[in-house]
Amino acid sequence: MAPSAIPDSPSPPTVSDNEENNLQQFFVLHKALPRKSSRKVSGPGKTRRKIDLSPASPKSEGKSGANHVEEEDDCYYEQLRVEAFNAVWSEIETKIKDVLREINISAFDEVHRWVCECFSTIKSSGTPEAVRPYPLVTDINCKQIFTALVLTKNIEFVDDLLTFEELGLHLKSKGCHVANLSSLDFSAKNGIGGCLRSLLRQLVMVSLDAPDIAVLASWYSEQENYNNPSVVIIGDMERCSGSVLAEFILMLREWVVKIPIILVMGVATTIDAPRNLLPSNALKHLCPFKFSLGSPYERMDAIVEAVLLKTCFGFNVGHKVVFFLRNYFQRQDGTVTSFIKAFKIACAKHFSTEPLSFLCRDLLNDDSEGFWSEKCALLPEVMLKNAFSFPSCQRCKMTEGTSENLASGLFELKKLQKNWSSVVLCLHEVGKFQKMHLLDIVCEALDPATYNKNASDNHLGIGNGFSKSSPSDCCLHAGQYSGKSKGGIISQVVRRVRDLPVALLSQLLNIWRKHTKGISEIHDKVKELQSMLKFEDNGKSLKQDSKDTPKRPSSRGTMNMEDKKTVNEKSATLMEYMIVNYLQPIECIPFHEIICFKNVELLQSALIGDPRRTVQVDLLKSHNFLQCSCCSRSGNVLLPSMHDTSIMYTLAQEHGDLINLHDWFQSFKEILLGPSTKGKHKMKQSPLSKKRKDRDEPHDISEASIQARFCRAVTELQITGLLRMPSKRRPDYVQRVAFGL
Repeated sequence: MAPSAIPDSPSPPTVSDNEENNLQQFFVLHKALPRKSSRKVSGPGKTRRKIDLSPASPKSEGKSGANHVEEEDDCYYEQLRVEAFNAVWSEIETKIKDVLREINISAFDEVHRWVCECFSTIKSSGTPEAVRPYPLVTDINCKQIFTALVLTKNIEFVDDLLTFEELGLHLKSKGCHVANLSSLDFSAKNGIGGCLRSLLRQLVMVSLDAPDIAVLASWYSEQENYNNPSVVIIGDMERCSGSVLAEFILMLREWVVKIPIILVMGVATTIDAPRNLLPSNALKHLCPFKFSLGSPYERMDAIVEAVLLKTCFGFNVGHKVVFFLRNYFQRQDGTVTSFIKAFKIACAKHFSTEPLSFLCRDLLNDDSEGFWSEKCALLPEVMLKNAFSFPSCQRCKMTEGTSENLASGLFELKKLQKNWSSVVLCLHEVGKFQKMHLLDIVCEALDPATYNKNASDNHLGIGNGFSKSSPSDCCLHAGQYSGKSKGGIISQVVRRVRDLPVALLSQLLNIWRKHTKGISEIHDKVKELQSMLKFEDNGKSLKQDSKDTPKRPSSRGTMNMEDKKTVNEKSATLMEYMIVNYLQPIECIPFHEIICFKNVELLQSALIGDPRRTVQVDLLKSHNFLQCSCCSRSGNVLLPSMHDTSIMYTLAQEHGDLINLHDWFQSFKEILLGPSTKGKHKMKQSPLSKKRKDRDEPHDISEASIQARFCRAVTELQITGLLRMPSKRRPDYVQRVAFGL
């Protein structure tokens, strides 16, 4: 682009000014050249006029204006994507917390009832004043510390942090005094003073250098405190120091009546964990009660149901991604936290890579097709073209790229997703009888290969009984669903429906009726099956009555029922019909790329990754990210305008395991000082001599400044783990640590 007229600009920055803007370690930034306008002001006027081109033509001005508008649009839509991600993930995160709270609420209520019972038992012996001596208690239960052992069933404690925090808030809302202690408070380094100090800070709201349990007793004897129990929650009991925890229990034992503290301890592995950690003299003072929380898979199923099925948050994942997330969850010892973290990264990657992902936010709010028509009508032509260039649209041969077609497609996308979710929920209700996990069912239900095979069979006439054109005949054909294999999860679910007892089948149909409210034809069929089941039950009762009156003719309806298929078979056939016609994976729907993240390689690199290799690539190819004019045009040629660390690491590739500091410094110095005077003289003969001179000729740099920049770059490479500093035996060499690019 032609340079514009020379504006008034400040004087060029001096070397001292540049040195003041020192770079912090770990940041690889670009050291920009001095501004062209500053250099032009300092030179003679004729030189400036030779560099300036003729006035820009209207065509070039129009092109420049178009580029400027395009850049503004890119920034605008990028900001929309950021806002959409924040809104979508905020909704997802809130939903996850609500689900986990609802799962544990029954266990929390049970713990609270037990706390109240224990507190009543302790108070039955009387509540002495803090200044009175320790009372004599005849009830042996009151001489012990009531202890709740909450079995979390987690190998890693990371999932239990939020659980015990929520338990503490729940007990506080019921009027209990609660203190949450961690294993750090019971470390051998802090001793008994550490846990007592934390206890006083949370209950009495004081911080003492020399904590005393008598302070807690005095606080509890106050009128507003002694009518409520005090609960101490130790979420990760197995990580505590056994000796410190035993000393803490013995101390509480002495004050059990004056300060009726009730312990709640989280146990991850086995209920016998206290016996393995505590000595017998402390163990005998505990009166344990067992409580259990839901397993990690139960929590995972609840999260998947809430996030991927029951609520449309405007974000979803493809088959390969959900398969990877399941394996990642299992490899991380079944920690729900690892799954949530991976899901959030997938969400962030989707919004950062898909230009149209800002539309996901609107899926949270509106279902009407008119809303989408207004929304899509405002999109620029470039985005409409991108939307209809998706592979999913190419497969469907959608040629007319209009905003109306896009709005209709997005409306249909959300509708089909709801139908898919309803069928998966129906499948899971059957899978519960066989203890199947919802995440496994979702993995198979999202597989586009299985759906395409079933759709192909149906198109060829193999599954004509399941044709959408005749839903009334859906119960007349059975066994048409072809799963990925005969042992597939969905195939097992269909077979299980045929074997259900009448009582369980009636219960299942009641739940199906709730899940299929959004699919009218399936909902009507479920009601028909329920009426048939009731009629069959009535027929059986009539048959039982006929034994008492042999001459009474049997009902004609009952005789016909014996000739027809059973309700189980019809229910299984209806299940197959739902699978073939409504279990359409999101990857088989047009425009799914807008809301669906499928790049499993990108997610895997973000979660597992290779940070050291990433740092090396960024240093060697910094121009690919900075995209400045001077470095981008130079390719792999080193220029003084590049950052010192990038120059140094590129020069290091010329050496082997050991790098001679003197040779390394001389190479670095030559790059900073630029080419020789003879080379500069030859450059002046070319037509673009002065432009190249302005771009390539560095300022006068002192030897001390070069040495300082060299030392700083070496230190940054050492901090990032790419170099090992010189040893006493070889002080003039540094050793390379990372290889293999």
